[in-house]
Amino acid sequence: MDAVRAKLQEIQKQYDDINAQLLEDEVLRDPARLTKLSKEQARLKQSVDAWQQLQSLDERIQQADEMLKEPDEELKEMARMEKEECEPQREELLAHIQHLLIPRDPDDDHDVIMEIRGGAGGDEGNIFAGDLYRMYTKYAESKGWKVQVMEASPSEAGGFAQIIYSVKGNDVYRELKYESGVHRVQRVPKTESQGRVHTSTATVLCQPEAEEADIEIDPKDLTIETHRASGAGGQHINKTDSAVRIVHVPTGITVNCQEGRSQIENRETAMRLIRARVYEEYKRRKDEEEGKIRRAKIGTGDRSEKIRTYNYPQNRVTDHRISLTITQLDRIMEGKLDAVIEGLLAEEEKRKLEETQL
Repeated sequence: MDAVRAKLQEIQKQYDDINAQLLEDEVLRDPARLTKLSKEQARLKQSVDAWQQLQSLDERIQQADEMLKEPDEELKEMARMEKEECEPQREELLAHIQHLLIPRDPDDDHDVIMEIRGGAGGDEGNIFAGDLYRMYTKYAESKGWKVQVMEASPSEAGGFAQIIYSVKGNDVYRELKYESGVHRVQRVPKTESQGRVHTSTATVLCQPEAEEADIEIDPKDLTIETHRASGAGGQHINKTDSAVRIVHVPTGITVNCQEGRSQIENRETAMRLIRARVYEEYKRRKDEEEGKIRRAKIGTGDRSEKIRTYNYPQNRVTDHRISLTITQLDRIMEGKLDAVIEGLLAEEEKRKLEETQL
């Protein structure tokens, strides 16, 4: 209990410090810093409100205990009634506070950049990549999020060999971060004449979209080249050097963008991708250097990790990390992902609660 109080007092201090900063002229003139501080203020407010409620309940219970020492039986009865009312509220509030104090991923409120690639299975893998893109798009629509395609390589058979897109909204990374990995599909392809079930895969990568305030990239560390785009995209696309390739020299990370209609558009998209990938790479290196093992995180997010199977003949989806099976594949492919996402978040919370010593 003492540890809980100490943590809540620390959060109260952080909250007060942020409130003071938000009144400073320097902050008010800096939109990026103002937005960041406002988000942090909103995140801490629930804990601050809970701390104030706990202090109030503790005070009422303490006053009731003092009244119980009085000789007056009427006062004692009032004190007992007060404690009977306050103590269950206090227990419920403490349980709520335990959840509020679970360490939060600082990237949870970020927008994301998602990349889906067709994997094993040739054309069928590409078609499945398109199905996953449609599934995530419909889920985003149900949440009121905005989806913007950044790069796409359509497959002649349907779907995509690769598609990269951003998703903007509230707590997007929190809900989609566990989608990274290998998604496996079992179904009868349209081209299969004998009705045999084939197994194909597509890979998903979900990264938080880093803002300029999150990471500073020295322009000297970037090699920027322009070239003529190749592939589909209309006749204009091959007549000018509109495609942009950017290399971040220190990490070797390379992105190539050519879907935009102008060099400026492709350059902006390429910088967003570079920023996100360099941010993720530096975060990974920092974790390794500090010896951090994210035991509370479900899966590694690695492209090689098989995370989920979509079985069409049995209308079944299985998430292998949390042993969750749902026999509503048809609904899930229409973007009804809530049961899967909530299951993953609940497991994450359970693991973090076990590790949080409060």
